[in-house]
Amino acid sequence: MFADRSRLPTFVRRRFHTLRYRLLALVLVPLLLLSGTVILLAAKWSSDYTYEQLFAKVNADLQVAGESFRRIREDTRSELSAVAGSASLVHLLRNASFDDIMQLLADQQGVRGFDFLRAWSVDGSRVLTSAGWQPGRLRAGPLAAAVSGATPEKVTQQGVAGIELYEPADWQEIPGIDASRVVLPLVPTARARPTDRQVEDRAMVIRSLHEVRDVKGQLVALLEGGVLLNRNFAFVDEIRDLVYGPGSLAPDSRGTVTLFLDDVRISTNVPWLDDTRALGTRVSSEVYRTVLSRGDIWIDRAFVVKDWYISAYEPVIDVNGERIGMLYAGYLEAPFRARMLMAIAVLSVLVIAGSLLAGLAAILGARSIFAPIETMTAVVRATAAGEHRRIGPLSPGSEIGELASNFDVMLDTLELHRRRIEQDAALLEDKVKLRTAELEKQNRRLQDSIDLLQQTRRQLANAEKLAALGELTAGVAHEINNPTAVILGNMDVLVADLGEGCEQVQTEIDLIFEQVYRIRSITDRLLQYSRSGQLAPEQSSSAPVEPQGGGLTPVSLPKVIEDSLTLLAHELDGRQVVVAERHETTRAALIDRQELQQVLVNLLSNAIQSMAQGGQIRIETRDGDNEVVGITIHDSGCGIEPDDLPRVFDPFFTSGKASGTGLGLSVSYGIVRRFGGDIQVYSERGVGSVFEVVLPGVTDNTLQET
Repeated sequence: MFADRSRLPTFVRRRFHTLRYRLLALVLVPLLLLSGTVILLAAKWSSDYTYEQLFAKVNADLQVAGESFRRIREDTRSELSAVAGSASLVHLLRNASFDDIMQLLADQQGVRGFDFLRAWSVDGSRVLTSAGWQPGRLRAGPLAAAVSGATPEKVTQQGVAGIELYEPADWQEIPGIDASRVVLPLVPTARARPTDRQVEDRAMVIRSLHEVRDVKGQLVALLEGGVLLNRNFAFVDEIRDLVYGPGSLAPDSRGTVTLFLDDVRISTNVPWLDDTRALGTRVSSEVYRTVLSRGDIWIDRAFVVKDWYISAYEPVIDVNGERIGMLYAGYLEAPFRARMLMAIAVLSVLVIAGSLLAGLAAILGARSIFAPIETMTAVVRATAAGEHRRIGPLSPGSEIGELASNFDVMLDTLELHRRRIEQDAALLEDKVKLRTAELEKQNRRLQDSIDLLQQTRRQLANAEKLAALGELTAGVAHEINNPTAVILGNMDVLVADLGEGCEQVQTEIDLIFEQVYRIRSITDRLLQYSRSGQLAPEQSSSAPVEPQGGGLTPVSLPKVIEDSLTLLAHELDGRQVVVAERHETTRAALIDRQELQQVLVNLLSNAIQSMAQGGQIRIETRDGDNEVVGITIHDSGCGIEPDDLPRVFDPFFTSGKASGTGLGLSVSYGIVRRFGGDIQVYSERGVGSVFEVVLPGVTDNTLQET
């Protein structure tokens, strides 16, 4: 737990280094861990035990509620059996006193709590009314099948009863049941499963059938009685009062009982937001899946309408053995949870208070034990800071007092040795400073010599390369001039021989002359370059060299760049290269226009060839210090290997290109240097290259435009 002290405040880190606080940590940390463990275990045990008891109680409550619900069904059958065994009913049926029978049935319906009570013919095809037996149809199902076709041997038949689900078409035919008691609008309920239904219009009925026999045991009629469970608050309140009587729950808790049709509350005493009964609300989707989908009993916490309840649910099975609803019993969780949390809080306070008292006792005991040690530590720190302090007498006769006395003697001895060392160190420091100054002076001289040697070496290497290139170009130019002279001479003879006939091919003749003179111009420039290459560019003056034929005319950089891009337009379009220009220069360059164009074409061609397909070239011009102008060419090509950068301006060095003679950059370098300029290259492999050309400049409004 002390692994990462760097994140702690400074004063806390200092405390960690003291023996007192380390030993206190060894005592207090286990105490704190033990206290926390006790609190956590107590909280978990209390929670587990409390909820175990709560779930056991709600399970028992559900069993009582379920038994009460079954008793209500049995009471319905018993009440109907009492009516069916009435001698008055049998007598009236024999005498066909229909008005009296209907009055008797109406009286018994009110007294015995039926919502409907009807008499049927033995075969169930006629129903008894005040007008006599009328055509009808006894509701089919397992109950009707159990009492149909009775024989005299079944005189002791007690009747049957069960829960049935009535569709709207069924309950609307029964007198005494209207829509106000059945139809419930569905209320949006939190955590309920999604549904498109708006109302619940089915009826859940406890239906009972019983035979009516005369004194001879002859079957004379069938008696049908039913209790509507929709909005039947009497039976849910009766079950609630039975299960959750006075003293069965915490003072602030509340017991509730609910009967569900499918997942809709059709009879409940669970309160809604305005403290009315939460009719039409729906059960949570978790309970629905457990009870109605799988047929299991739910014993757990559940979200009921608006609060959490300790809840128990069991499915309600109809006479067909299908799950058509649920019976719920539960009580509000919050009061029990509040009491449990209060008990945990009290226990936590007691444990923490005991831990604090134990920690306080440990701190007070550590203070009396470690005070002498801390005094010694303070003296050690003061001595380390250069102060002259001693411990003095501490706890006479104890081990700590003896240690303090010996420590003072040791400090006196160390002080004596320290003074001697300081004297010797002062003498040594003076000697070191003298020797260091001499070494620094010699190092500076040596570095100057090394720099001069490297500069001379570069100049000699470039001079040799340019001299070799000059000899080569002079020979090439001489060999090219000979055939061009022959071509010019023969063209003159050809023109003289053709006479007036040359007018038809005058354009071609002019083109030949123009190209031959262009060749001669190129060879003249090669000869000029070879002459300038006899000296290394570094050895030339910083002032621009005037070419043969007169002074230099200032050159507009944007115009020359535009002409150079025009010459390379085909290559740019072929490789889909985008060119971006930004011109910030206000000066002209002092250089021959044609030779500057040759330099730019070489640099742009190399940039284009470094990009396979697609890319960007950025050309920028700017003014520099000392009356110079600069041209920067950025490309997004493949870049140059770091080992090749020092050799890019060497003659015949191609850096692995598939085409090219390796003279372009070398010639360009010679031209720029000859006019007092310089070229620098920067490159990163895979990112691109940057060539910077610096030339002498001049502010002049008369620029060379052609």
